[in-house]
Amino acid sequence: MLSLLTNHPLLAALALIVIDIVLWRLIGLSGSHWKLAVRLVIFSLFSVLLFNEGMNPMQPAPWPENVPLHLAATGLQIGWWLFGARTLTVLIGTLMMQRVGHTGRLLQDLLGAVIFLIAIIAAMAYVLDLPVKGVLATSGAMAIIVGLALQSTLSDVFSGIVLNTTKPYQLDDWISIDGTEGRVTDIDWRATRLQTAQGSMAVIPNSLAAKAKIINFSRPTDMHGISISLQVSPHARPQTVIDALERAMQGCRPLLGKPAPSVSLKSSGSTGVEYEIIGFVSSMAQKREVRNQLFDLAFRHLRASGVSLLSSAETSTPLGLSRPRALLESSSIFSTLRQEEKETFSQNMTLQTFRAGTMILPSGEVSDHLFIIESGVVSVTLTRNGTPFEAGRMGPGEVIGEAGILSDQSVPADFTAKTFCSLYRIEKEYLKPCLDARHDISEAMKALLDFRLHTAQKLTADVPPAIPKKGFLQWLRQRV
Repeated sequence: MLSLLTNHPLLAALALIVIDIVLWRLIGLSGSHWKLAVRLVIFSLFSVLLFNEGMNPMQPAPWPENVPLHLAATGLQIGWWLFGARTLTVLIGTLMMQRVGHTGRLLQDLLGAVIFLIAIIAAMAYVLDLPVKGVLATSGAMAIIVGLALQSTLSDVFSGIVLNTTKPYQLDDWISIDGTEGRVTDIDWRATRLQTAQGSMAVIPNSLAAKAKIINFSRPTDMHGISISLQVSPHARPQTVIDALERAMQGCRPLLGKPAPSVSLKSSGSTGVEYEIIGFVSSMAQKREVRNQLFDLAFRHLRASGVSLLSSAETSTPLGLSRPRALLESSSIFSTLRQEEKETFSQNMTLQTFRAGTMILPSGEVSDHLFIIESGVVSVTLTRNGTPFEAGRMGPGEVIGEAGILSDQSVPADFTAKTFCSLYRIEKEYLKPCLDARHDISEAMKALLDFRLHTAQKLTADVPPAIPKKGFLQWLRQRV
């Protein structure tokens, strides 16, 4: 190996360049540090080989009388400058990725371009012994011409520098640029790429993004706003609507308590009144689900207050129905009853009210009646490892006490009125014969009970304690 290096230095230098290129391709992205180490070692060997043979990159090639050898040495000396520029670029890129991550890639590319430009000019001055001043003057004139031709492209480049410096958004942020909404997948020297909710790719030039109105939905990271708008009849009393929507907000457990959600009258006219609910959730992934849940709760609480949403077709229950009868019409369990059965049922339902904080059905108590929530929010509390926690919230149309009706058993949950609640009560003596006769209602109630018991079992299961990680320092302290 040593004899090869000493007897054929030019071939050995060329072989080092080929080895560097091959190893750079073979080592994957996960081995970036290995790539840098291999490149530094090969560049050091390449430099030692050139200097030992008298091929100083700061001077022209030393064999002007031997044209082939002179040309080969000149090529290797120019290669040394380019090799050194590439090695320096990789080193700076690795350090920048550790400090600023992917957002520094544009700055890294620009620094790399400047380093290569300096290396080319140095190679022309030292190796080729060209008049650099004349070259710079000519290149300056060319740069002006090229700059005028690429004015919009250069605007994108410098706008990209501004965006990477000010950082109004980063990779994986969900943003909106002039109405184009999507997740940031890449920021390069020319454009920002967004993946929209429809799965398509939007490419926005950096010059446009730097001038546009940018909304970053991912900041702050622990608070994301949601809003829904609802239109109701102009004849509905505003306070009634606002009270119903406030109960809907309290029934939506994923909404953050701080900042508190709010409801406001947005606009009014002869055709309808528009109300808006604004709240906040802790993650972007919750926004769509919570919006859907909040709209459903708003619909149910408005309906419980006798207010319907505006629509082109009337879908509410016919006028003249009593509230118990209307509640049976909208119930997923009792909706299959015949009309005469619903009428009889409604006459055997008694209304009970509970103030906020009042216990409706305590844990362990076998209920001899069934409650159907007419209005308000009911909090469900379970206990895990001796600590109570809120497992869910219930709203209009949901039932409480089905376990005592079906199997004379209790559920491990406390049902408490979170707001002022109105519930209709059906006694077991009246309900039991109906369940025996109507298997569809009995099966629906059993499915609901099984789901609730399974959910309660999952939520109250003991969580194994986390095993603390033992590092070297902790191990050393235990041995001392």
